[in-house]
Amino acid sequence: MTKRLQGRSALVTGASQGLGLEIARAYVEAGASVFMCARDAVLLDKARAQVAALAGAGQSVLARAADVSDRDHVAALAHEVLDAFPHLQILVNNAGVYGPLGLIEDVDWDAWVRAIEINLFGSILTCRALLPHFRARRYGKIVQISGGGATNSLPRISAYAASKAAIVRFAETLAEEVREDRIDVNAIAPGPLNTRLLDEVLAGGAERVGQAFYERSLKQKAQGGAPLARGASLAVFLASAASDGITAKLLSALWDPWETLPEHLDDLRRTDVYTLRRIVPADRGLSWGGT
Repeated sequence: MTKRLQGRSALVTGASQGLGLEIARAYVEAGASVFMCARDAVLLDKARAQVAALAGAGQSVLARAADVSDRDHVAALAHEVLDAFPHLQILVNNAGVYGPLGLIEDVDWDAWVRAIEINLFGSILTCRALLPHFRARRYGKIVQISGGGATNSLPRISAYAASKAAIVRFAETLAEEVREDRIDVNAIAPGPLNTRLLDEVLAGGAERVGQAFYERSLKQKAQGGAPLARGASLAVFLASAASDGITAKLLSALWDPWETLPEHLDDLRRTDVYTLRRIVPADRGLSWGGT
């Protein structure tokens, strides 16, 4: 039986741990060859070995340590990826950080800016580096990992929230720029994950992240959080031919019926469902205000 990503190849950033590592595993299990990227070379090497053990005949699992917020690193990474996988079809922008925790007037400004550089600029730089390749082939899949910060306010985690909202709107915008080249660009909201980001919140404590968010995080830690496999499964779907034509959407791995979306292509193309939009009073049953 043909696997969903048989014969395809992907670059996955932030792939040394957490969701990025889970996506790399899922891609290889689905038949793809994978190039893994992360900043920590030691963790990355261990992760690559784990994923490589799952590869079958004809599959390659490669890795390179790189900082996606550094233009020179990204240029070198793109060159090496395309040299290894000249028919690359998939880019997964997963690399991300929470940034400093605390009130905006109290947090370290350089750390705040650094989070924007990694989460927002890092994703944009990798897109810029690989778009000429995808355009030349007139096909590509760009999967952007979003998060709760894109659709909800996150007091005391403002750099993360701002960057995630910005990157989703960038993905929507880029999708329109490249639609005619058959390049699909979508974002994934994977749900509350028990990864190193949760550990950072718990280590920060209620004083830095707020009592309510801290208690919610403790509960999430105890209950296990959202399954990493669910977000990875959505990433496989969005990297596959089954999702061709689905683009400019923000999809929840947990709550949206994404497996059935190919049945609703016309609706997806003609409406703004699964996108970031302004809420007006009428949307909430109120008679005042604009439309």
